Amino acid sequence: METLNAAELLAALGHESRLAVFRLLVQAGPDGMNASAIGEQLALPPATLSFHLAHLSRVGLIRGQRESRFIRYSAEFATMDELIAFLTQNCCQGQACLPRTATCDTTEKRRSRLAKTAT
Repeated sequence: METLNAAELLAALGHESRLAVFRLLVQAGPDGMNASAIGEQLALPPATLSFHLAHLSRVGLIRGQRESRFIRYSAEFATMDELIAFLTQNCCQGQACLPRTATCDTTEKRRSRLAKTAT
């Protein structure tokens, strides 16, 4: 990940409402949520929510999938994983110094777990 791209992602998450939307979608998992449910849960007016969803979509942190009249949004977990990896790359000269981050379920950990169960 390039520094400029990471800065753009962090800037998008630097707004309280966008961070709340993103965290809610991360918690919702791959199935995501429709826009009205996000707005209800976070008490955001439709126009405000639409603005923030568009911004998060534009930078690649979330994606929207049309379902009939509604749009279901979900977090882009690969983008989140890349950003976390970028932020923690070579942290403490490769020493395990981030116990909370070490327990995060990253793409690499999921892939290794799937490989173990497949064999």
